[in-house]
Amino acid sequence: MSPSEVMRIGQEGMRMALMLSAPVLLVSVIVGTIVSLIQAVTQVHEQTLTFLPKLVAVIAVLAISGGWMLEQTVAYATRSFDRIPEASRGEAP
Repeated sequence: MSPSEVMRIGQEGMRMALMLSAPVLLVSVIVGTIVSLIQAVTQVHEQTLTFLPKLVAVIAVLAISGGWMLEQTVAYATRSFDRIPEASRGEAP
């Protein structure tokens, strides 16, 4: 397996991790910002108030996009396993 092939596989893995984590992270950041704005306006600075809305939002995003995330992960794993015979036929170290 050539170094460029290894780099391509690594880049694809990083891209997959970013693509799968982006929806959850974005929703968490947006909800956290909205709750912080509400806390600043009402001058109620309770740390526990930020936890529950973020938790509910993250669970909702995982419930909505969980199937898509699983589908993408299975497709990536299948492509990775399909590359194993090609890698074993590659150059010797």
